[in-house]
Amino acid sequence: MTARSTVFATLVALGLAAACSGGESPAVSGTSDGGGARPENTGRSCVAPADCYPGLDAGTLRGEVQCLDRVPGGYCTHLCETDADCCAVSGECDSDLRQVCSPFESTGLKMCFLSCEGEDLRSALDAGADGGELDGTTYCTSYAASGFRCRSSGGGRENRKVCVP
Repeated sequence: MTARSTVFATLVALGLAAACSGGESPAVSGTSDGGGARPENTGRSCVAPADCYPGLDAGTLRGEVQCLDRVPGGYCTHLCETDADCCAVSGECDSDLRQVCSPFESTGLKMCFLSCEGEDLRSALDAGADGGELDGTTYCTSYAASGFRCRSSGGGRENRKVCVP
């Protein structure tokens, strides 16, 4: 085999490997970090609130923008009073992933989070998710981001199940 054909064969093999390495679910798009693409403004990686909700006037959201540094890689969200405050502004949400309003750990503040509650898991199954029974973490890694898991928001009696890294 000549050097030229060896180089060509290597390039073809690399191209096939890249094409076959899989990819994200069509439901997942957005900024990428070590935890995978994050499909929503809520849950996007951040260092400061200014990193969150790009292209939107933060003053139009139904609550002050937050960048949770207690979450690996940061987690964009905003304050809320009810679930209806999440995704209330045009362009705030990029997908049909349900968001819920819940207190986060011991902050005492209610914020929007990507939900992994029972009805959301059933909705994913109804939409044709494979694999039989879908658990919260599988839902989060499949629909929110590869590095996300389903966990308690830690909000005491108003606790919710949410997808976070």
